[in-house]
Amino acid sequence: MSALANRSPLDFSPLAEVEETPLAEVGALIARARDAQWVWSQTPLAERLEVLHRVKDRILDRGDELATLLRAESGKPAAETWTAEVLPNADLVEHWVDNIESMMAVEEVVLDAMAYPGKSGAIHSAARGVIALITPWNFPVAIPLRTIVPALLAGNAVVFKPSEFTPRAGAFVASLFQGLLPEGVLTLLQGGAPMGDALVRSDVDLVVFTGSVPTGRKIAATAAEHLTPVSLELGGKDAAIVLDDADLDRTARGLVWGAFNNAGQNCASIERVYVDHRVARPLIERMVELAQTLKIGEDVGPLTTEAQLETVRRHVASAEAAGALLLCGGRPTGRGLGFEPTILEVPKDREAMPVMEEETFGPVLPVVIVDDEDEAVRRANASRFGLTASIWTKKTERGERIAHRLRAGVVTVNNHGFTAALPSAPWSGVGESGYGITNSRHALRELTRPRFVLVDKSRSKSELWWMPYTTSLVTVARAMATMRSSARTFREKLRAFWTILVNGPKRLLGR
Repeated sequence: MSALANRSPLDFSPLAEVEETPLAEVGALIARARDAQWVWSQTPLAERLEVLHRVKDRILDRGDELATLLRAESGKPAAETWTAEVLPNADLVEHWVDNIESMMAVEEVVLDAMAYPGKSGAIHSAARGVIALITPWNFPVAIPLRTIVPALLAGNAVVFKPSEFTPRAGAFVASLFQGLLPEGVLTLLQGGAPMGDALVRSDVDLVVFTGSVPTGRKIAATAAEHLTPVSLELGGKDAAIVLDDADLDRTARGLVWGAFNNAGQNCASIERVYVDHRVARPLIERMVELAQTLKIGEDVGPLTTEAQLETVRRHVASAEAAGALLLCGGRPTGRGLGFEPTILEVPKDREAMPVMEEETFGPVLPVVIVDDEDEAVRRANASRFGLTASIWTKKTERGERIAHRLRAGVVTVNNHGFTAALPSAPWSGVGESGYGITNSRHALRELTRPRFVLVDKSRSKSELWWMPYTTSLVTVARAMATMRSSARTFREKLRAFWTILVNGPKRLLGR
């Protein structure tokens, strides 16, 4: 059996090997999950709530263990583990446990008593079935839990493949549910791209994927061959707009955090800043000052993969070659996969460079000076991506107005990116950011499907529309059309009503 033998991005020290799941076992594991899902879906929701609620305390009580694990496996500073992977996930569990009953409540459907006598209908939220979940390495606990918790509560089974770069974090996620769920309701698959491909091609009812655009395209194409629905969250190139009336110290601090938290390895990282020329110089100076005070390893961790470090180096080098001014950083730290927090000033007539167009996913913040609000909005919207964006201004009403002009799934005023930690707020994007939804009741649109159940208590011999088709059917149908038409007079509708009273009973007797 092969194993995943990663090295720590902190100092390249070896990490304990993790055994890969044999590809030959995927089919049997999916079949087991399908059998388990049926039993789990028949378990009363109240019992599922009682089981899942216990996960909250497990997350909170194992915070230090998780911080140590993520420090070694992905280089994440302890503060970021606690604020992004521990506390928000406890809130996530509590939110779903407290609210999913109302979100999945049966919806009564109003039926016309004359057209459909004796009939009542209701919409139920039915579990999708077996959900294939494939997640990345940047938030290896938070991202999978956003799907796993509501999916299980809704009655699904989940087959979960974490990134091959953070398999230990994936195992930690699975261990949070150990001993709580029936065998097969949550299945962990360890492996790389071949495992992901095998999972997408297997007998599943939904694929939920967070990752790169190229991989997302492949998954969508493969899933389409099997008519399997997919939910894709594929990253971003998030813009921040700084208006001429912004609080410059708060804005500078917010931009630095938004760009450099998790070493910029966040689909919601600020990767473009458009600042009004009237406040540009003092803002940029303050940003550089703050960036230079950040402690490598303590405030800004390393990149998680060698490929990501190479992308960051390439983007910075090409930006300098194209005329961008390097204001601070710009070099590897010389320890592990670290890279210095980097700020670039990019001339607005030279935005056609990778650092402005492609997802960098690293601690690099390019700044463009613009003439006014309209230019900032136009440039912010000129991207293939559309995940999140932010507006910085003392006039919050102005910020809200601009928010509706931005092509993004999430917009914040005077803050950035943290709303992924709010389980009641939807997280989604447009364009190449994908079309998946996590968090909030809107996520259940993907994790469940509507099942309409109609109950007919009519004792009539026949229905109006059943065979045989007789003259009385056409007569009644014409009369019903007259009654519903706003163009007909009251006298015409009264005659139509009388026609229905005379011919309706005949029709219901099949004549």
